[in-house]
Amino acid sequence: MHRRDFVKLTGVGAAGLVLPITGSRVSAEALVATGMDFAQKKQLANIALNAATEAGASYADARIGRYLNQFVTAQELRVDGIVNTESVGIGIRVIANGTWGFAATSSLTPEAIARTAQQAVAVAKANAKFQTEPVKLAPVKGAGDVQWRTPIKQNAFEVPIKDKVDLLMEANAAALDNGANFITSVLFQVNEQKFFASTDGSYIDQDVHRLWTPFFATAVGASGFKQRSGLCNPVGMGYEYLDGDPKEQIQVQGANVGYRFSYDMVQDARDAGKQLQAKLKARSVEPGKYDLVLDPHHLMLTIHESVGHPLELDRVLGYEANFAGTSFATLDKWRSGKFQYGSDIVNLVADKTQKHSLGYVEYDDEGVKTKEWDLVKDGILVNYQAIRDQVHMIDQDESHGCCYAQSWSDVQFQRMPNVSLRPNKEDLSADDIIKDVEDGIYIVGRGSFSIDQQRYNFQFGGQLFYEIKNGKITEQIEDVAYQSNTQEFWNACTAMAGVSDYRLGGSFFDGKGQPSQASAVSHGCPTTRFNGVNVINTARKSV
Repeated sequence: MHRRDFVKLTGVGAAGLVLPITGSRVSAEALVATGMDFAQKKQLANIALNAATEAGASYADARIGRYLNQFVTAQELRVDGIVNTESVGIGIRVIANGTWGFAATSSLTPEAIARTAQQAVAVAKANAKFQTEPVKLAPVKGAGDVQWRTPIKQNAFEVPIKDKVDLLMEANAAALDNGANFITSVLFQVNEQKFFASTDGSYIDQDVHRLWTPFFATAVGASGFKQRSGLCNPVGMGYEYLDGDPKEQIQVQGANVGYRFSYDMVQDARDAGKQLQAKLKARSVEPGKYDLVLDPHHLMLTIHESVGHPLELDRVLGYEANFAGTSFATLDKWRSGKFQYGSDIVNLVADKTQKHSLGYVEYDDEGVKTKEWDLVKDGILVNYQAIRDQVHMIDQDESHGCCYAQSWSDVQFQRMPNVSLRPNKEDLSADDIIKDVEDGIYIVGRGSFSIDQQRYNFQFGGQLFYEIKNGKITEQIEDVAYQSNTQEFWNACTAMAGVSDYRLGGSFFDGKGQPSQASAVSHGCPTTRFNGVNVINTARKSV
């Protein structure tokens, strides 16, 4: 989770949890009510497209959206809140006189839709007075009639509220019984029902599901307090993710450190309570250079900040500077074909087709079929993330399929796809990566971080820290953060585990833009080693 997202969700701390609520409050039953069928949506979309072209648009697309959310929260042994929301409407985007225009409405009558389309064209024509260069769209073949759904086994909205409350109560009790003094737990459930139509000839109906169950536990001791967040990875799955299948638990030197494609929240909370007590007693790290072994639940955030955001083309070009600036990875570095982003074992890919990921869809929000492509290959910067009106700027003629809007009322723009580190071709385990480390630290989970306005110099903390001596984890330690810069860090990558250790992490509320929008994105990686990284002690005051 990002700094601003964490503040929005938690305020000062987990006890002040503030939910990002949008839409109208509805009953839980309304979340499983059937919406419009394909034919009804197509008919309304055609009204928008026809009205836009008649008003002078050379291109138009319409997105009819029904966005459903349920948030269940609990603090200690009480339910703190249950919120169900629904938001329905249509957003219409056009090109007229070579310029973008956009308008949206929550009224889905034919008259309101036609007026909104005409308004979008009027906005475009007004903007054209200030446009210095006409919009240039990469070609897209019309998809025709398409229907797609996240491959889920159990719709989370169909699970009784009581079962969800019981899960949070059981998890909270497990943490409290094993050493935590306070805990807040949350169950986020999202369903985006999105219908996209365009004058290119696409009518694409997608039903997208996401799930996340974070918790924030705290233990208090004589010297202060310690915190441990849950190790749940947000996923593009149904409620089946919470079945806690033991086969999906990941262990390193006998200790459970994560989950893949299933999550045992109660066990994680139980572990958190015990680990919090150990954190209160753990010795503080000695600053210096260490070989770091980074668990996927931790490394995903470093990937997000040091690879995902700096390789967004709008940041590279300086068009986007919100949420920590532009990018050091300028076009001259890419055009050289020689920029060493990382060591030669580093292969970073962008991908919106990975099953169970937060960004998994068949088509993006401008009707482009999604795909996978290389960003960094054998350590060399080879590409960026770009959409239909951007790819000509990097001499390409095909959109990467990573356009997204957080709702029907927001205009779609370039958003980060899933950005992941490929695992080792040899199926090594995390223990294999650790066994060659003489003096190192193993880091689990995401903590606080900071990164500069060029996405270059950074500092990352974590949740759990373990000393490594002579190839073995010896004891839990505390107050660890590492400092580096993006190029130095990724060139220090010396080893990674294989596909059986590969896991997806992610950000459920990734902010970008002004006005800001939130999107959900996953990052996959295996346990990975970085040699000779500078570690500081976060508890000691600098002189």
